[in-house]
Amino acid sequence: MNSESPWAESAQQFQQIFGQSWSQALQSFQKMDLGAQMPAAPALQLSQPKLQALQQQYLKEAQELWAQGLQGAPDVKDKRFAGEGWASNPVAAFSAAAYLLNARTLMGLADAVEADEKTKARIRFGVEQWMAAMAPSNFLAFNAEAQKKAIETKGESIAKGMQNLLHDITQGHVSMTDESLFEVGRNVATTEGAVVYENELFQLLEYKPLTAKVYERPFLLVPPCINKFYILDLQPENSLIRYAVSEGHRTFVVSWRNPDDSLAHKTWDDYVEDGAMAAIDVVQNITGADQINALGFCVGGTILSNALAVLAARGDEPVASATFLTTLIDFTDTGILDVFIDEAFVKFREMQMGQGGLMKGQDLASTFSFLRPNDLVWNYVVGNYLKGETPPPFDLLYWNSDSTNLPGPFYAWYLRNFYLENSLVQPGKLTVCGEKLDLDKLTLPVYIYGSREDHIVPATAAYASTQVLPGKKRFVMGASGHIAGVINPPAKGKRSHWIRADGKFPATLDQWLQGATEHPGSWWTDWSDWLQGHAGKQIAAPKGYGKGSKFKALEPAPGSYVKQKS
Repeated sequence: MNSESPWAESAQQFQQIFGQSWSQALQSFQKMDLGAQMPAAPALQLSQPKLQALQQQYLKEAQELWAQGLQGAPDVKDKRFAGEGWASNPVAAFSAAAYLLNARTLMGLADAVEADEKTKARIRFGVEQWMAAMAPSNFLAFNAEAQKKAIETKGESIAKGMQNLLHDITQGHVSMTDESLFEVGRNVATTEGAVVYENELFQLLEYKPLTAKVYERPFLLVPPCINKFYILDLQPENSLIRYAVSEGHRTFVVSWRNPDDSLAHKTWDDYVEDGAMAAIDVVQNITGADQINALGFCVGGTILSNALAVLAARGDEPVASATFLTTLIDFTDTGILDVFIDEAFVKFREMQMGQGGLMKGQDLASTFSFLRPNDLVWNYVVGNYLKGETPPPFDLLYWNSDSTNLPGPFYAWYLRNFYLENSLVQPGKLTVCGEKLDLDKLTLPVYIYGSREDHIVPATAAYASTQVLPGKKRFVMGASGHIAGVINPPAKGKRSHWIRADGKFPATLDQWLQGATEHPGSWWTDWSDWLQGHAGKQIAAPKGYGKGSKFKALEPAPGSYVKQKS
C-alpha cells in the first residue's frame, strides 16, 4: 500500500479511532452482523384524528396571526424574542410569531406519530433540536435585536461578535461565561484543605475543621467523575463541602483525575476498587474510625453503590450511612438520555472504545448542553456572536465548561450494564471487582435526594432507589434541576423541598407525593440533621492533615488533578 495514498491516511485514522490495527478492526467488522444489529427504520403513521385536529388548529391560528399582523406587531411571549427590537419591528415580530406557530405544529405532528414510546421520544427530540436551531433569533438577517445593536454601536457589536467566535473556535467550545475571571483554587474551590493521598485515579482531599470538635465518624464525598468535584465547592456561600465542615464533620473529598491516554484502558472495576473503595480505606486509616459516612453525587453515587455492594459481598461494612444525590441505581427511567440508548449504539461504543480510548470531555459536554439547546447553546450563540456580548461571570457555568474525559472501557461498560440492561437491580447478575452484586445486602441507612425538574436523573429515577435499597431510608425531593436543586444553600432561602413524615415508600413518586409536605427553603438542613444522627459523638478536631508519614499533606487543596484540562 502506498504510504502517501488516501487509503493509508484513512487506515491511520481508523486505527486512531478504534484503537486496533487495520487487520484487527477489519476482522471485527467481518464478524459483526450489522444488518441484524441495526433495526429497520420503523414505518411511521400519523393518527388521523390528531392530524385533522392539528390542521384545523393551524389554519385557525394562522388566520389569527395574519389578522394581528395587519393591525401591528403580534404579541410574542417567548424570551428569545423579548427585546425592544422585536416589539418595535412588526416584520420581525411576525416572523417570530410564525416560527412559534410552526414549531407548535411540528411538535404536534411528532406527538401524532403512531409508534412505540421510544420512537416517539426520538422524533420529539429531533424536532426540538431542529426547531431550536431554526429560530429566527439565531440569524443576524432575522434578529431585530442584534440588528438594532449593530446600528447603535456602528458595527462594533458585529466586530466583537467575530472576535468572540474566533476565540470560541480556538478554545473548542461556546463560552457560557467569562472564563478569564475564574481560576480553580483562587476564586472557585477555595475551602482550605490539603491532598493527603493520591493514586493514578484520584487525589483525596482533607479539609481543615472549622469547629473545635468534630464528629467521630468522618465524612467522605464521592463526586461524579464525569465532571470536576468543585461543583460542591464553588464559592464559600454555596459550598456543600464548606457547609459539611462547618457542621462539624471531618470531611474528605475524592478529586478524580482528568484521564489522558495513560488511563485510556481503565475500567468500571478500577473506579470502584481503586477509586471509591480505596478512598473509604484511606479515610478509615487516617481517622482510625471503624465506620465512616459517605455521599455519592450522580455517577459518583452509582460508583459508591457498587463499592458498597462489593464490600457487602466480601462481608465488610465500613460505611455507616450513605447519601445519594440525584443518583441512578435503578436505570428503568433514564429520562431524555434514553433516546440515545439502544443495542446498536452501545455496540458501536464498545467497538469504538471498549478495549481502550477516551470519551472526550467536550463531546460529553456538548451532548448535555443540547439536552437544553435554547438555554445552553443558542442563547450563547446569539449573545456572543450576533450581539458581540461577553457573557457575565457565573461560577456554575465556568464549572460546566471545565469538561473531563472518560476512559473508553469504563464508559462502554457503564452504558451496557446500567443504561441498556439495568443489571444492578437484578441480584447476582452484575459482577464487579470479582463479586456478584446484590443490593439486598445493603442494609445501611440511606438518604436519597432527587430534583423535581432534573432532566438527567429524573426525580422518579432517584425515588426508584427507595424500592431497591432495603435499609432504613429517607427520601427528599427538592425544586429545580440536576445542579441548581443540589447546590441550594440554606442562607439563600430559595426553592422548596418535599418530605413525607410517615416514612412510607409506595411504589411510585406520585404516590409518595400524595402524602408529602412542601417545606420552604433548602433541603440541606434536613440532611444535616439526618447525618448528625449517624455521625457518633463529638471529639476534638485534629490539629493537622492526614496521619503520620504515610498520609501527609502533599499539596494544598484543591490539588493538581482538578486543574488538568481535557
